[in-house]
Amino acid sequence: MLATLIPMFDEKMMVCAYSIFAQKENYFLNPELIGSARFDGAGHIIGLEIVDVMGVHILSDDRPIFVPVDQISIYSSIKEQCSAPHEKIVLLIDPSIEPSETSIARIKELKSEGYRFAIRKITLDMFVAYKDILLQMEFCLLDYTKLDMAKAKILFDKAFPNLKLCAVNIDSREDFDSLREGGGYSYYEGSFFRLPVNEAQTEVAPLKINYIELLNIINKPNFELTDAADVIGRDVALVVSLLKMVNRMAVNSEITSVRHAAAMLGQKDLKKWINTAVTKELCADKPSEITRVSMQRAKFAENLAPVFEMGGLSSELFLLGLFSVIDIMLDEPMEEALKMVQVSKNIEKALLEDEGELADVLDFIREYEAASWQEVSRIMLLKNIDMDKVYDAYVDALKWQRDLLAAS
Repeated sequence: MLATLIPMFDEKMMVCAYSIFAQKENYFLNPELIGSARFDGAGHIIGLEIVDVMGVHILSDDRPIFVPVDQISIYSSIKEQCSAPHEKIVLLIDPSIEPSETSIARIKELKSEGYRFAIRKITLDMFVAYKDILLQMEFCLLDYTKLDMAKAKILFDKAFPNLKLCAVNIDSREDFDSLREGGGYSYYEGSFFRLPVNEAQTEVAPLKINYIELLNIINKPNFELTDAADVIGRDVALVVSLLKMVNRMAVNSEITSVRHAAAMLGQKDLKKWINTAVTKELCADKPSEITRVSMQRAKFAENLAPVFEMGGLSSELFLLGLFSVIDIMLDEPMEEALKMVQVSKNIEKALLEDEGELADVLDFIREYEAASWQEVSRIMLLKNIDMDKVYDAYVDALKWQRDLLAAS
């Protein structure tokens, strides 16, 4: 199985919801399954597993999570598959669920339990037939690539004024700006948007200079613990985070200094903690989506090392994922941002030129994040990669990110 989180955003381009895109099979290996039920007729809902792994308090705060269900899984015991509060989940249906009395009764039953509903893949010729189902929906996802959005919006506004409209599959920023000008949409989703980007600044803030210095120290071979500790000591947030980390490792440790705390962690663990903690601080003035993606990519890339037969490059892959959005962290072009940190030539080549063996892993991660399942399946087939190992690597990255954020 394959599954990933896709951000949905508002008119200010702030992430305000997530949609889970999932696929059960590798269709390159099983082409006969194309067009069949999304979860191959089983009652298991992949998206709910992702929600449970992350925990809604870490994943979304008050933001809804859209989870696809089909004509089979909608009748499964949903509450047994996910411990998240029902009101956090928006069950996302499509026309595979026909507008029958049985379907409508099941939707009403789940709504009485607190679940919310959304529908997608509705075309204008289905408008009348699906009226009774549309009346039960809170959201309707309109496909920008397949609908006359102006006409659809007029129809929905007139017949279903309480239905929240979401524009999805938006190809470009220009298309988004055009839709935004017209107003009337609660959420947007599109391939042009994966991370919120602010206007560039002309210089790096003073504290960020310390973070960059720290990254450069610990990414040198056999760096000195005392050098790292002295830079950590300049920033209260990093000191507090370090002490929390050490106190979880040893009770009643009676830490006497930042250098003492750094020594207790040791070179290997200190380096790993710094790479993640400093990244969080670099993202502190950015929307949380950047922190989520940078950390998730780092661990996912590290986990994919053995899958891509690059076990010896796991540490480099971790940094590659972590620094894949460093241009956004520092509000600088990637080339300028990489000049501030000391990374290997392999990482630099992958990020600047999209070349080298590390670039293959980063390209795969980007396709996975975008739920480009056809391309993901093609790569897995060419490289003889087991789909379940990829999914396990992704879920483990989610768990790692969850634990890291919960501990901070």
